[in-house]
Amino acid sequence: MKVLIITHRAPFPQNGGYPIVVCNTIRGLINSGHQVSLFSLNISKQANHQISEDPDGLLSCIRYQKFDIDTSLSPFQLAVKIFNREWQQTERFYHTGFERLLIAELKQEQFDIIQFEGLYVTPYLAAVKKYSKAKVIYRPHNIEHQVWERLATQKQDPVKKWYLNLMAHRIKKYELRQLNNFNAIAVFTNQDQETLLQYGITAPIEVLPVGLDIARYQPDFSKTEFPSLFFLGSLGWLPNREGIQWFLNTFYHDLTGEELRVRFYVAGNDIPEQFDDYEVMGKIYIQGEVDDALDFVNSKAIMIVPLLSSGGMRVKIVEGMAMQKCIISTSLGAEGIPYENGVNILIANNREEFLRAIKRCITDEEFCKNIGMNARKLAEAHYDLKVVAKRADEFYHQIIAE
Repeated sequence: MKVLIITHRAPFPQNGGYPIVVCNTIRGLINSGHQVSLFSLNISKQANHQISEDPDGLLSCIRYQKFDIDTSLSPFQLAVKIFNREWQQTERFYHTGFERLLIAELKQEQFDIIQFEGLYVTPYLAAVKKYSKAKVIYRPHNIEHQVWERLATQKQDPVKKWYLNLMAHRIKKYELRQLNNFNAIAVFTNQDQETLLQYGITAPIEVLPVGLDIARYQPDFSKTEFPSLFFLGSLGWLPNREGIQWFLNTFYHDLTGEELRVRFYVAGNDIPEQFDDYEVMGKIYIQGEVDDALDFVNSKAIMIVPLLSSGGMRVKIVEGMAMQKCIISTSLGAEGIPYENGVNILIANNREEFLRAIKRCITDEEFCKNIGMNARKLAEAHYDLKVVAKRADEFYHQIIAE
């Protein structure tokens, strides 16, 4: 089987949930004996990222093309486009040069499956369907309009709330119009499947969760600082930035005073400069992008996931579980994971619940280790790449046969 995957960002280096999911999908396909091509947009803020992480020679196993694109908008351009009722966020990711690159590939190669990784590459669907007879599969990493709706509910500023609700309305209209143009849809969670079915989507919808090579996740507790709190994620993604800002604003005095005697580490790419203002020596560390995400996770004890808006499945939580981390998350952050609160994760949805959970964890190492061990068992049972890849293979063959 020949598979083409189209992404709205280059998945190298694998420094976030989106690239991890894409690369693990490719690994699963290759391990199942399939040929894979990857065509990626390379947005301008990634331009200074070099391909620094290819630990298992993945690039040598695929045909890889990337196309540089600038998706930024000036305040004036944004203002003009907001008042254009037909404008969509997805338009920022459309470029005729990338479309021509795809068309040339489709004229030269015949694919069985072409998979679109997220809403922002759907502007290329019409060209793909025109020049290829392959089955087209859509994999939403989130139900995109839900993310914008949830962001809007968190805003007090009436202008920001109006803007987010406007974008949510436009994205929902566009998103639902696109979904039935695909031969099939692969979602990460049962919740996303139920949402799409409620919207009357007629295309087949399969639940294919995040798949991890569990053997790569080997915790070494001799190198773990206890107690310690940490957050790891891209702050270029608005729900992450919103969530960690809430946490820092809510617990700043507790962390820098005597209430919580524990260090808090914030790491990830695209951290805005203003976050440096939160840093307090010996208390709060804003580290930015780390060289090795798993080494960083291993070195800390308690993962904080304060997501207030989002959807889909948080890859970093699944990775944290595989690394036997004790995780404190909002229920929204852990959405889609078959967790048991107090057994393999701790759920906290407000200041009081977070404070109670943090105090319990930083004073009881054995309790943390038990939560982490149970989390690892959950990851092994539900997110093993071999199992997920086998299900994906069966799904692809089923769609091809229809």
